[in-house]
Amino acid sequence: MHFSIPETETRAGDGGAAAYVAYNIHVNGVLHCRVRYSQLLGLHEQLRKEYGANVVPAFPPKKIFTLTPAEVEQRREQLEKYMQAVRQDPTLGGSETFNSFLRKAQQETQQIPTEEVVLEVLLSNGQKVKVTILTSDQTEDVLEAVASKLDLPDDLVGYFSLFLVRETKDGAFSFVRKLQEFELPYVSVTSLHNPEFQIILRKSYWDSAYDDDVMEHRVGLNLLYAQTVSDIEHGWILVNKEQHRQLKSLQEKVSKKEFIRLAQTLKYYGYLKFDPCVTDFPEKGCHVVVSAGNNELNFQVRLPNEQIKEGSFKVTRMRCWRVTSSVPMNNGPSGSSPGKSEVKLELAFEYLMSKDRLQWVTITSPQAIMLSICLQSMVDELMVKKSGGSIRKMFRRRVNGALRRSDSQQAVKSPPLLVTSSLLSACVGSATPALQTTWVLMTSTAITPLRALVMRICSAPSQDSPSPSKGLR
Repeated sequence: MHFSIPETETRAGDGGAAAYVAYNIHVNGVLHCRVRYSQLLGLHEQLRKEYGANVVPAFPPKKIFTLTPAEVEQRREQLEKYMQAVRQDPTLGGSETFNSFLRKAQQETQQIPTEEVVLEVLLSNGQKVKVTILTSDQTEDVLEAVASKLDLPDDLVGYFSLFLVRETKDGAFSFVRKLQEFELPYVSVTSLHNPEFQIILRKSYWDSAYDDDVMEHRVGLNLLYAQTVSDIEHGWILVNKEQHRQLKSLQEKVSKKEFIRLAQTLKYYGYLKFDPCVTDFPEKGCHVVVSAGNNELNFQVRLPNEQIKEGSFKVTRMRCWRVTSSVPMNNGPSGSSPGKSEVKLELAFEYLMSKDRLQWVTITSPQAIMLSICLQSMVDELMVKKSGGSIRKMFRRRVNGALRRSDSQQAVKSPPLLVTSSLLSACVGSATPALQTTWVLMTSTAITPLRALVMRICSAPSQDSPSPSKGLR
């Protein structure tokens, strides 16, 4: 996840109290919550109490006197680094203390009281599932409620996730992000004040071999079938005339399993297709359509001469990746309207183009965070498969009313890599003076085994993972 505090604002205290500085915490480029220094200090003290001072990163010290604008800016930077460091730590970032703090702060910022509401969750076939939840229910609570309403077995719940999407003019969906454990789905979607944004249920894995598990049960089969039909209708899966005829015949026979089996053989089955964006590969300023799936990012690039070239970047050949966000400098501590900043997002990954040659490839897209989440989940899934584990997850384990993940699910979660400032500087170079920029490297603790994979590729180049330049030149 991409945490930043790109701006502050001065707010009036309640009941005539003195004004205070609020720090706007953005998650994945969007305002998540607005908090005071004292609230973050309280979080810090609670984390120290639970995990010890040697585990929790240093916190910006208190000041006796009112802060000057320069000191406010310095504290903003320090708090931003603190939040990033906590989130990147596998123990602290995954703790209930940290996540519940973010959920509560999100609810307080949007001033939404805890009450029972009906939330609509979209399925791939356009059907809407209405579930009764609390506004304070976290993502897994809502996912559990949807699964229960659909009669989806407990051991299949972990194969699906909730995604925030935006409906496009052609009826398709643009993916904003996968909903996380530190947010409240009802608050996340209603705070956008735009009916185009909806929550959709989709499968959350990449390897089509897991389809067999899902198709064991009637509800799982129906969900997978509906998603496959939708992806074909929206052109995400490529189908020629003969394949279309076969699929239509299977559809008329209501042969859902056979329909999915045939779809699995088609190009881009199981991929997520992203909105058109810009890349610097094979040259700067190229327009590209990126699709994520099959442990790769697929590029369909429109070159300046209007030629269309295609190539793929395998995740096993990526040494690391980073997400950067930048906002105009005038959106700093001067107190502009919260959440209104124009945020520029970029995803860059370092790729093994050929033996001993690594190159950075950059994608500029509002969906850069979602792309990063896709890469992370691909790596996690590869590591689970490599270790002989299973992605089956159980969500209905409650202790004192609290939802708990199964041990197997906790075991497969890979925390991000904590990056040293020297490495970060080496990665990003110098920022544009006109921009206030936050840099975060988004990668998996699987970086060590991935680096080992890269080294093996260097010594014996893989024949099934050619350099993308062969297709994009």
